[in-house]
Amino acid sequence: MKVAFYDAKPYDKVWFDALSEQYGVEIKYFDFKLNAETAPLAAGYDAVCIFVNDNANKQTLDILYEGGVKLLALRSAGYNNVDFKSSHGKIHVVRVPDYSPAAVAEHAVALLLTLNRKTHRAYARTRDNNFNINGFIGMDLVGKTAGVIGTGKIGRVYAGICKGFGMNVIAFDPYPAEDSDIKYVGLDELLRSSDVISLHCPLTPETHHIINRENLDKMKPHAIVINTSRGALIDTAALIDALKSRKIGGAGLDVYEEESDYFFEDLSDTIIEDDELSRLLTFPNVLLTSHQAFFTEEAMHEIARVTMENIKAYGANLPLDNEICYKCGEVCTKNENTGRCF
Repeated sequence: MKVAFYDAKPYDKVWFDALSEQYGVEIKYFDFKLNAETAPLAAGYDAVCIFVNDNANKQTLDILYEGGVKLLALRSAGYNNVDFKSSHGKIHVVRVPDYSPAAVAEHAVALLLTLNRKTHRAYARTRDNNFNINGFIGMDLVGKTAGVIGTGKIGRVYAGICKGFGMNVIAFDPYPAEDSDIKYVGLDELLRSSDVISLHCPLTPETHHIINRENLDKMKPHAIVINTSRGALIDTAALIDALKSRKIGGAGLDVYEEESDYFFEDLSDTIIEDDELSRLLTFPNVLLTSHQAFFTEEAMHEIARVTMENIKAYGANLPLDNEICYKCGEVCTKNENTGRCF
């Protein structure tokens, strides 16, 4: 199998090179993202491997298909950047559904703890020999209410950690986890009752801007919002207004609506032209990390391994256990003979 690997970073090469020979996969790395302009470079390859900020829209997929690509392998769990209707019947799409729920959940907690106790600001201050603690006051988490929006594997791990802190955990999810001890409530109740609100749901038309101006108005004035899922779950303009007017206590963000041109890149010598991103970086009660919640050794190994397994399965005409299509979860029934969506 020949694979065109887009948006490759040095750490990607470390983990994928270690497995390429074992799986019989020949990889061509591109350090730029997949889009309609770069898709022609995949002509002649069997598969394309992409990450969260690559753009697999209709135009891009048509170019890939015309070039002979038959498999799109996402090295991520999320897939909101793929036009599934355009790929169906042409290009199979596989993903890594479960690489390390603990990695993302633990990073969400790290954002919460850091933002609450201002340890990032304390570090900067003491490095300058300033040992004044004025402005660093936080709140006890024990006894506070943690609201979890989305209770898939990551959301449930996060809820478990919060319970370990002695927090009261409530959750909202249209599809509650079976056999769990999680207390489910309506979204309005969660927004009004929670001291901390963490997002662990996929980005869909239903969840787009689930944290909007109206819902921000329902939150407690000291509430902290955490997002390690997808940036467009939050209306950034509304969040900025809520922060400016002190309607909420702060935000810990590992993702951003328009992150594709910025995250994972070194822009330290440039001017950020995105006014909303620049504004977020000015708030003392906003902690922004660059989509690194997944970034642990365990998760990177599993991402590489499962991606390689997906590619190997396609090349060997085996069932694609991790395939998804626009009908999946509704009317899609994988062919019982091939184990594929089409």
